Amino acid sequence: MLNVMSSPEHLPRLFIPLDATPGPAEAGTSCTLSPAQARYLGTVMRKKAGDPVRVFNASIGEWLASLGEIRKDRGSLTLTQQLRAPSVQPDLVLAFALLKRDATDMVLRMGTELGVTHFLPVITERTNTHRTNPERLEAIATEAAEQCERLDIPTIAEPCPLASLLGAWPEGARLFTAMERTEDRGVTLNVSLQQARAGDGLLIGPEGGFSDTECRALLARPAIAPISLGPLVLRADTAVAAGLALMGQSLRSAQD
Repeated sequence: MLNVMSSPEHLPRLFIPLDATPGPAEAGTSCTLSPAQARYLGTVMRKKAGDPVRVFNASIGEWLASLGEIRKDRGSLTLTQQLRAPSVQPDLVLAFALLKRDATDMVLRMGTELGVTHFLPVITERTNTHRTNPERLEAIATEAAEQCERLDIPTIAEPCPLASLLGAWPEGARLFTAMERTEDRGVTLNVSLQQARAGDGLLIGPEGGFSDTECRALLARPAIAPISLGPLVLRADTAVAAGLALMGQSLRSAQD
């Protein structure tokens, strides 16, 4: 017989929205499942009443739970034991130029796994698409959070023009911006992502980079901290992963 407490990591892990628990989280608290979760557990995973699962959100932490009755499009569970207490994660803001669908999906997935708390999609002169499917992107981020063991789900803003992002950027916060061939513009790179602190953000441009006009506008802003991600020219989604790995490490070190 499986001892679930000795190996809870093998159990299905589900995000529970804050409004799914009517009161404080404690042993015996009942939570409702979304129709999609009920279908997944009952139809795909073949789970039944009494089976254990893991549930989480930023407010309650992570809990072991026991499934109640599951029907085709509804179900419930009961919290039984807390596995992890809530913890505060450093804000990690990623502003990125919208890419083609698959690449944008990859940015959401990798960014969630690398600790992004706020996604800010940006429209630039070389952006290939101007629309997103918010529900689809939220589902991708939620699935990634369930798989990578984080307790919170990142927020995803509506796409906005680059100028709007710059105009609304918080005073006192830096926006580290990956800019290639800065030496051609006489720019000295004197900062690095290892200097990032809570409240700062990372901006990654589109495939092909920012236009000359956008580069001039960026460099004129005091909040912009131009950086290089190395001697090679990276794909936009690769640049996201490289930049976030460095920035996340810096934020976690500052938090310790």
